[in-house]
Amino acid sequence: MSDPRDSTDPTDAGDTETEPPRDPTLRRPDGGAVLEDDRDAELDRGPFQQWVADSISNPERVYRAMFYVAAVFFLFTTLFPFYWLLMVALTPEGQLQDIVFTPNGFNPGAFVEVFQVIPFHVYMFNSFVIALASTVVVLVVASLAGYAFGRLDFPGRTPLMLLVLVISFFPPAAFFIPLNDLFNTSFFFLEPITGDGTLYNTPFALVTPLSAIFMPLAIFILTTFYSQIPDGLEDAARVEGTTRLGALFRVIIPLSAPGVATAGVLTFIAVYNEFFFSFLMTDGQPENWAPILDGILAYQGQYQVMYHLMAAASILGVIPVAILVVIAQEKIVSGLTAGALKE
Repeated sequence: MSDPRDSTDPTDAGDTETEPPRDPTLRRPDGGAVLEDDRDAELDRGPFQQWVADSISNPERVYRAMFYVAAVFFLFTTLFPFYWLLMVALTPEGQLQDIVFTPNGFNPGAFVEVFQVIPFHVYMFNSFVIALASTVVVLVVASLAGYAFGRLDFPGRTPLMLLVLVISFFPPAAFFIPLNDLFNTSFFFLEPITGDGTLYNTPFALVTPLSAIFMPLAIFILTTFYSQIPDGLEDAARVEGTTRLGALFRVIIPLSAPGVATAGVLTFIAVYNEFFFSFLMTDGQPENWAPILDGILAYQGQYQVMYHLMAAASILGVIPVAILVVIAQEKIVSGLTAGALKE
């Protein structure tokens, strides 16, 4: 019999026993060490696994790393070429082979010499006029088309919109041969305007194809914006007596200013920088509406290439586009990000 004075419960004997310490030399079947706690598990992670774990616990590190990577990529792919152009432009002729990261000498007169060797300002003016005219044509036609696709319901609207987008993927070179043949054909009714009756060496030979090439993108952008305008605003304008065309230019377009600005700026920049049609539709002379690319190539002669003047002309040619982007940057950003957030 048990002693009644003994208050120890035999069933509690197992609870009082302590588990023997684990042998640190034990191994798993796959050869890995047996981990005793979470700290050992963290120490056993590889560098990449540890970085992923830290990123999950502190996502700001990931955002900061992504920002640094994007900034470095932007510096090397976008800003460094302009820096190198500046170095070449400031280096005197004949000393370009010794450029490292600073100009070999200092010759700011190259930015004045570009206008003395050839009338480079005429080339810039030609590009500006052609880009401006193409932008106006694209915005007017694309606004009408965008209104029809975005706010009217008619049979075949979706297939026709898909056809417009498919045409935008055609290579521009595919249109050159028929257009070149057309623009070199003499038409008697054009003789009072062009002299020989052809459109070659005229602004129309550039504005017409370039407007057609960049039209689909503008139609797509404006269709997206015009379709988001509430119908009640247009109906209110129609009640006041305005027509559909009046409602488009008085209500729809002002309310879609970010989209219109985005389409206009993108078209202007694309036409201003276009080379293929600009090079083939003119003979390269400034009086025949040759664009800025022909002016830059004019510094390349048969026996000499003036690289410092080509670099200075390239920098001067970028200035109008840079000013345009700085002025319209808010509209461009809001236009490109429209629809990203759902209210």
